[in-house]
Amino acid sequence: MTTPLITRIATYNVNGIRAALKKDLLEWMDLSDIDIICLQEIKADIEQVPQFYFHEKGYNCYWYSAEKKGYSGVAIISKRVPDHVEYGMGIPEYDREGRLIRADFGDVSVVSVYHPSGSSGDNRQGFKMKWLDDFYNYVEELKKTRPNLIICGDFNICHKPIDIHDPIRNATSSGFLPEERIWMSKYFDSDFIDSFRHVNDKPNQYTWWSYRANARYKNLGWRIDYICHTSSIHSCFHDSKIDANAIHSDHCPVISEYKLEFK
Repeated sequence: MTTPLITRIATYNVNGIRAALKKDLLEWMDLSDIDIICLQEIKADIEQVPQFYFHEKGYNCYWYSAEKKGYSGVAIISKRVPDHVEYGMGIPEYDREGRLIRADFGDVSVVSVYHPSGSSGDNRQGFKMKWLDDFYNYVEELKKTRPNLIICGDFNICHKPIDIHDPIRNATSSGFLPEERIWMSKYFDSDFIDSFRHVNDKPNQYTWWSYRANARYKNLGWRIDYICHTSSIHSCFHDSKIDANAIHSDHCPVISEYKLEFK
C-alpha cells in the first residue's frame, strides 16, 4: 500500500549556514513547510552547527563538509529518514571539496550538488570544466542503478539569455560562457527536466545577485540554482517556484513539489 504525498523540495545556497541561521533561516523553513532541503556552500563542519535547531523542527541532518575550513560543503536536511545516504562521488579531488551528497527515498534519489565557480581565474575555470565532464559521466552511471533522480543545486551556470540580466555584457563571464551553456544543453538533453522553466517561461527570474552595485534591489541577477528531475518521474512533478523573498544569502531558494509515493 502506498500513499501519494506532495513532497516539497528546496535547493538553497546559503553562503554559510551559520550566517543564514542568524538571519532567521529556521523561521523561513517553518513558514515554507519544506520536506527536504538541499543546501550548498554550508561552510561549516557538522560539529559547528547546533543540530538540535533542526531536530526541533523535525528534520534529520546529513552533512558533507569540505576538508578546507569555511569552504564549500553540501547537506541534505529531511523530515523523512532516507533509506541510504551516499557521501561524495568517489572522486577524491572533488570529494575533498564536499561537492555532492545523495539521499535515497525508496526508488527516488535526491542529490544536493555544488558545482565549482570559475570566476577566480583560469585555473579554477579549467577545474570547473573538468568537473562538468566528470559530473556528467557520474550521473550517467548513477542512472543505471538509480534512474529516478532529483538533482538540486548551485550549478554556477546560466543556461540561456533569459536566465541572466545582461547576456551581452556577460557573454565572456564565467557562468555564461558558450562552452558552459553547451554543457547545460547536453545535460538537459540527457533526460533531465528543468523544473522551474517547465512551469515558468518569464524573464527576470533569478536566484543569485552580486552584493555589489545594489544588484538585488535592482534585480540584476543570474539564475544559477536548479532543481532538475529525470523524465521517469516527470508524471510526479507538480509545481516549482523561486522564492526571491528569502533573504538569508546572496542566493535565494528554488522550491519544487512532487507527488511521490513512499512505502
